[in-house]
Amino acid sequence: MISSLWTQAPAPPVPPGTPAEGFKAPGVEDFNIPPIFEGVPVLEWFDKPAIQLILAALIVYGFFAVATKAPSIIPGRMQFLAEKFQGLVRDQIARDNIGPDFRKYVPYLVALFAFILVNNVFGIFPFIQFPTFSHPGMAYALAAITWLIYNYVGIRKQGFGGYIKLQTWPPGVPAWVRVILTPIEFLSNFILRPVTLSLRLFGNMLAGHLLLLVFIFGGEYMLTVADDLVLNVLSPFAFLFAIVMTFFEAFIQVVQAYIFTILTASYIGASLADEH
Repeated sequence: MISSLWTQAPAPPVPPGTPAEGFKAPGVEDFNIPPIFEGVPVLEWFDKPAIQLILAALIVYGFFAVATKAPSIIPGRMQFLAEKFQGLVRDQIARDNIGPDFRKYVPYLVALFAFILVNNVFGIFPFIQFPTFSHPGMAYALAAITWLIYNYVGIRKQGFGGYIKLQTWPPGVPAWVRVILTPIEFLSNFILRPVTLSLRLFGNMLAGHLLLLVFIFGGEYMLTVADDLVLNVLSPFAFLFAIVMTFFEAFIQVVQAYIFTILTASYIGASLADEH
């Protein structure tokens, strides 16, 4: 799946008569894709995941731009889909987790959910077949944006001192307990939140795609390379498991986009709350 036009060059052909080597399971190194313009220092960042980020942004913008270009009382298919998607984020994510001031954050949450979802689905989309957020840097950057937003809105409402106190100084707790809880609260709210937010997305996308590769490359090895009749006969089952895991991976991709968005909303809601 990873061996496409945008990945590393395939291995050189094996001369006839060469004994087949054992199966080498795909690993994390297979996710290291070289730059498009290799050898050009200024463009070393421009690789397949970077292209996918740009493509996903264009897809999300283009979909909502077309869907809302000529809105009507009786919506067409695209308008209906866009309204349902926006309604899901507004009612089940923003309203339930942020509170009375939820409306101003709905556009960001809608864009965030759609952007993550498109990038995740790239992992099973033909001719792309690479989840963008299987690279940790991409997930870290997205989590950093969420971190900046929920801290900014909290400081803007509570003031810097009030916000820090709200996040690190639990009310109604004895002073001797606060000595223990305050460092834990600071670590949890300011350090661990973005780390766990990004690692959850990155880890699921990496592990899910790696599992798909194991079944696909394993099935290919069993069918075309292995000099064993039993493995040759069993190879279709590996491909069958790959198909099953593709559907499961699609489910995980949707769930992870939803979790990232709902956690972002809950962090914003916690920053705006009067009591921690």
